[in-house]
Amino acid sequence: MSQTVPEKSPTTTTVSEGKKAPDFTLLDQNGAKVKLSKFKGKNVVLYFYPKDHTPGCTTQACAFRDTWNEGKFAQEDAVIVGVCPDDVETHSKFALKFLLPFKLLSDPEHEVAEKYGAWGEKVQYGKRTMGIIRSTFIVDKKGVIKKIFPKVKVDGHAEEVLAALRAE
Repeated sequence: MSQTVPEKSPTTTTVSEGKKAPDFTLLDQNGAKVKLSKFKGKNVVLYFYPKDHTPGCTTQACAFRDTWNEGKFAQEDAVIVGVCPDDVETHSKFALKFLLPFKLLSDPEHEVAEKYGAWGEKVQYGKRTMGIIRSTFIVDKKGVIKKIFPKVKVDGHAEEVLAALRAE
């Protein structure tokens, strides 16, 4: 597994807790258009991850899946939406392979990741590269960012997000 150290925090952009979440439309793993504002009335767990089928991203997605399957996110009236630069077909294979019950959105030009401050410089194996900075945002039922988790550590993150939802 690679060791990635983000150089820039997602909170350095215009998104911040208490502000309206930037709206966007992206394609999901089935090729359907998904607009963030269509989830108004639900809590949204919006998580940005680097790449499908990689160890850390698979662990994170499966932790969200397992917590989802236990009904814990439904109890908080929440939906989960994953975003990464991979294409629709890759998302579809990833979702099918790991039986992911939530939407995975394709952001190939990383425009949405940039809006949310989840795109930036990282150091990986001693090389500086641009990529996704693993981050999660809780968007409340009114479309306002309630909680930002910058520089996410995968282990225990699904439960951490659930605890933040319960604290609302």
